Amino acid sequence: MGTASVEESKKRPLVFAYYVTGHGFGHATRVVEVARNLILAGHDVHVVTGAPDFVFTSEIQSPRLFLRKVLLDCGAVQADALTVDRLASLEKYSETAVVPRASILATEVEWLKSVKADFVVSDVVPVACRAAADAGIPSVCITNFSWDFIYAEYVMAAGNNHRSIVWQIAEDYSLCEFLIRLPGYCPMPAFRDIIDVPLVVRRLHKSRTEVRKELGIGEDVKIVILNFGGQPAGWKLKEEYLPTGWLCLVCGASESQQLPLNFLKLAKDAYTPDLMAASDCMLGKIGYGTVSEALAYKLPFVFVRRDYFNEEPFLRNMLEYYQGGVEMIRRDLLTGHWRPYLERAITLNPCYEGGINGGEVAARILQDTAYGKNYTLDKLSGPRRLRDAIVLGYQLQRVPGRDLCIPDWYANAESELGLRTGSPTAATAENNSLTDLYPQDFEILHGDCLGLSDTLSFLKSLAGLDALVDSPTKTGKHTIRERKAAAGLFNWEEDIFVARAPGRLDVMGGIADYSGSLVLQMPIREACHAAVQKIHPSKQRLWKHALARQQDKGQGPTPVLQIVSYGSELSNRGPTFDMDLSDFLEGDEPITYEKARQYFARDPSQRWAAYVAGTVLVLMKELRIHFENSISLLVSSAVPEGKGVSSSASVEVASMSAIAASHGLNISPRELAILCQKVENHVVGAPCGVMDQMTSACGESNKLLAMVCQPAEVLGLVDIPGHIRVWGIDSGIRHSVGGADYGSVRIGAFMGREIVKSIASTLLSESLSTNGSHPDDSEECGVELLQAEASLDYLCNLSPHRYEAMYAKKLPDSIIGESFVGKYTDHRDSVTTIDKTRNYGVRAAARHPIYENFRVKAFKALLTSATSDDQLTALGELLYQCHYSYSDCGLGSDGTNRLVQLVQEMQHSKASKSGEGTLYGAKITGGGSGGTVCVIGRNSLKSSEQILEIQRRYKSATGYLPILFEGSSPGAGRFGYLKIRRRNPPKQN
Repeated sequence: MGTASVEESKKRPLVFAYYVTGHGFGHATRVVEVARNLILAGHDVHVVTGAPDFVFTSEIQSPRLFLRKVLLDCGAVQADALTVDRLASLEKYSETAVVPRASILATEVEWLKSVKADFVVSDVVPVACRAAADAGIPSVCITNFSWDFIYAEYVMAAGNNHRSIVWQIAEDYSLCEFLIRLPGYCPMPAFRDIIDVPLVVRRLHKSRTEVRKELGIGEDVKIVILNFGGQPAGWKLKEEYLPTGWLCLVCGASESQQLPLNFLKLAKDAYTPDLMAASDCMLGKIGYGTVSEALAYKLPFVFVRRDYFNEEPFLRNMLEYYQGGVEMIRRDLLTGHWRPYLERAITLNPCYEGGINGGEVAARILQDTAYGKNYTLDKLSGPRRLRDAIVLGYQLQRVPGRDLCIPDWYANAESELGLRTGSPTAATAENNSLTDLYPQDFEILHGDCLGLSDTLSFLKSLAGLDALVDSPTKTGKHTIRERKAAAGLFNWEEDIFVARAPGRLDVMGGIADYSGSLVLQMPIREACHAAVQKIHPSKQRLWKHALARQQDKGQGPTPVLQIVSYGSELSNRGPTFDMDLSDFLEGDEPITYEKARQYFARDPSQRWAAYVAGTVLVLMKELRIHFENSISLLVSSAVPEGKGVSSSASVEVASMSAIAASHGLNISPRELAILCQKVENHVVGAPCGVMDQMTSACGESNKLLAMVCQPAEVLGLVDIPGHIRVWGIDSGIRHSVGGADYGSVRIGAFMGREIVKSIASTLLSESLSTNGSHPDDSEECGVELLQAEASLDYLCNLSPHRYEAMYAKKLPDSIIGESFVGKYTDHRDSVTTIDKTRNYGVRAAARHPIYENFRVKAFKALLTSATSDDQLTALGELLYQCHYSYSDCGLGSDGTNRLVQLVQEMQHSKASKSGEGTLYGAKITGGGSGGTVCVIGRNSLKSSEQILEIQRRYKSATGYLPILFEGSSPGAGRFGYLKIRRRNPPKQN
């Protein structure tokens, strides 16, 4: 074909066959926008759908639109308005698309040829791609999720039944040219290539003012639009559900449904986008249509989660990222406790500023592709598909379930107002006790929840364990295996002891703790809870294999330790651990720590148990405690692992606190922290300092714990001035104090100390031999300094000026382990071992704690100085110096360096310089080599906005959205412990 004929062919109208999945209206509404733009470009569009005609014809009035009522898949079958029936979904899909597959393909190929289709578009019907290929027609999919991803998790739950469905769907998708991927997408490795487009949303026809005028609603009236398809059967809306003076627009109400005066029923074909834009917030279920249009029109969205709706987490993350969402728990939706959520929603300021012309962009891509243009880049396909496959595999390890936890903003607000926490009620609620909602199943015999929402949620999860026996599918937010194990853990007729320990943010001090530095640490909001039951072996509910083990030994009931740890799927470990407590004994004496390390190292999936069970061994060895009873222990931690915020310390401190409380042991927070350090050093084998455990045990909310680590002298608590705020931003790079980098730097520091002592001893001998036994005053001072330095216990007792004057130039940059041992014998650190073949950095590792100790002292002093920009600048500079000193030691990382650089860019931007500065400094924290960055800035709204901007920029550069740590909570010592007893214990077998 000549050039002229090619150009002529490009002008001819095309015929698009557009297949729409049968899963809800959201797909049909976004198809409308793409189809409308194709028709505007002069093309014919044949839509294959099961959706009502008005969804398309209300927006497109054109002879070029053709509707064909055929349903070729079934989507997800819902057991009720908020729950997907996974097995029924697979069975329905098999019935709809698998059994009649051959006839479907034959029919569709014939139909595509009959309408002379030039191009097939699928959202996101798998068989359409196969039919297009069989007809020799190119195809493209447009979606934010694919059915192989959705059904893969269902297959995991259903066993091997219907496993071939997933493979067949993925193979069908792989036949299309590429995927046009919409925001809020799931991993979709089946597609060969992708093109990302902006949000696809329907356009507005009328202004907010016009819509309100037509409805007869004044601008002063607050409107919530109830966009809730498939409302629960028998659900009756009531006037008191809404705040006074509010009005609710109800979508999808049945003709027979009676509504109160403050609820307005909308016509079935009402144009929702205009109504949304005229509203102040929306209440409904999360779906692509609701989320995309809420973001596009900056409408706050109060949403309720759905069980096993696997597209939801990705859309929810997008909604929350742009600050447009408020989560409502299901019970409050159904019982009408809406007011606090609606009032919270209208305080939000959704910040989505991206494109909303995805329909136009997608239509242009489809047209150009049909005319022969190549949009894809094959070289990018492999890594993207691998990444998607990895994420998909990760998701399949998780078993989604109900998450009825109260949002933090709500629990905190209710606590501050003195109202009930959990279920929002009218201000006239008769009972305002915090302990009357979630702890209602328990009598609290000792202690106080302190209004902590996570503690209330933990107690609720305990109360719900017995429900699993009656309804095994109700697994909450934890895996089925975890919940089943936990359900059989406790004897509900016996008392349970609960402890709580937070993670920590390393503000200053970090790795200098093991060298005796002053450190400043802040307990974070996220914490670990441990529930312990001490029980006579004859009353303990043993798991079947533990009982069989005892029977095999020919024993009667003997003390057994049983542990369940929630969150096992996040770190690829076993969720349960059990052992006979006699395994910790050799005769009447506890086993050595070395043997304990070997014991826990036998099974890699259960090494985690050393952090928990190790607390028992340490109590046996250090306090000579003899455990005659069994111990059942449940651990639930919200402190994320590998982020450098002391997840391990929080587990150790919570576990030991609960065990100590259950056994009547009176251990001070300081002593408990030192014991927990022994767990990590000697049982786990991680060479950490003591600051993590001390902060978790001794910290106070919104204060810095000041401690000199020689070994653990708490100086007190330091107030964070009201104009200063501290954040933690996670780099996404996993941190571990058990890693080789951390350990080698620690060894290098201890080597440096021994070399300093050796140099000082030599200088002292020379001084004494030169000056004799009667030195003058100045010489005597020099001798005293050398004597102190020759017996130096901690590097941080050496001042920076003495280090520079006497030792800096004499320390080697590095030294081989064998050379060091040959000259100095040992580095005198009980928790690390020198590898004789390894080259250790010495000068930087020794210099860091000496200068860090000085920086921390200066930081502490500056916090109490006069409020000024100079004060904040100096505090920030100390953080920057610490950060670069970590890098000199070899403990930096690309991710943390990037975050610090982003803070500097924000600090030195023209916008910051033109007004009052907001962010002032940042540093890597804890053991380094990844983890979290600490940021200091002015306590202002602008600072928070800049932190969010750093999150966005980091995600744009790396693809990873950092976790943000903000807020604080009390340490384990301040929390104490709860002693609880079930009010009406369920019958147990």
